Amino acid sequence: MLQVLGLDSSLESVYRALLTHPDDGVSDLSGRLSLSETDVRACLDQLVDLRLLQPSRETPGMLRAVSPDVGLEVILRRQEAELVRRQEELARSREAVARTVAEFASLSPRGDTAEKLVGLDSIQRRLEALTRELRQDCLAIEPGGAQSQASLDASRPLDEQALARGVQLLTVYQDSVRNDRVTLDYARWISEQGGHVRTSPILPPRMLIFDRRTAVVPIDPENTRRGALCTTAPGIVASLVALFEQTWQAAVPLGADQRLLLDDTGVSAAERELLKLLASGMTDEAAGKRLGVSLRTVRRQMAGLMERLNATSRFEAGLKAAQRGWL
Repeated sequence: MLQVLGLDSSLESVYRALLTHPDDGVSDLSGRLSLSETDVRACLDQLVDLRLLQPSRETPGMLRAVSPDVGLEVILRRQEAELVRRQEELARSREAVARTVAEFASLSPRGDTAEKLVGLDSIQRRLEALTRELRQDCLAIEPGGAQSQASLDASRPLDEQALARGVQLLTVYQDSVRNDRVTLDYARWISEQGGHVRTSPILPPRMLIFDRRTAVVPIDPENTRRGALCTTAPGIVASLVALFEQTWQAAVPLGADQRLLLDDTGVSAAERELLKLLASGMTDEAAGKRLGVSLRTVRRQMAGLMERLNATSRFEAGLKAAQRGWL
């Protein structure tokens, strides 16, 4: 039950036993749980590290189990801090990768490790060729919220062929696709076929990475008409893979309970990001673009947040959100 917090079955059983039998020693726990004394001692050390066990004030040399409402809350706070740290690393990685790709895009299209693709047909032909050669996995980040029907129709046969060969497909969409029936149906179809889909409120620029050796990225994320860059340069691909993995770890599985999208204040990650973007001075339209939602959705979400905060202006909403720890 507590594996989601990082406690394996042995750790959880030792913790539970100490809660119900606080006077048990190592040998008692070993006999009660059918674990070796070595394993029990290792679990006790880990529980101390997790701050679920503390020295007893009544019996020197003994440990007492911290009550779950206190101890597990400490673990949750630590995980939240780690998530914030990973998100900050992700933001720095986004900037570094964007600069590197922009510099690399200036290389000659005849270079040994870079190919400039101009036009949808050219990009589609290259993607088809790369998909046919797939052997291991395809890592994809698809920002922009709802995907067009034409784009999904073009992707379906390629994804179907890859999945049939046992290729792992890992895709990250923006949270807003959960409200778009067409894209959501496609994401569910990929999951049913054996692929893996997660979502996140804000994503780096679009990317496709084939077998962790070849990457296709837009030359200009703000203007996809400029075409795409296909590269096999190990340094560039490794940076993009690292960025994908950071994004993947911070994202939420598509089939997860909707409550996982909310933090302990009841605010969703997307709502928190919207507040941050608007507080930084970004316009509604720009914020919507970053979150992959329409201008109308931004205004509707902001109106809902203001109502929950009992604020009469956005300035007041920002102050109250900060006071409540939402920012």
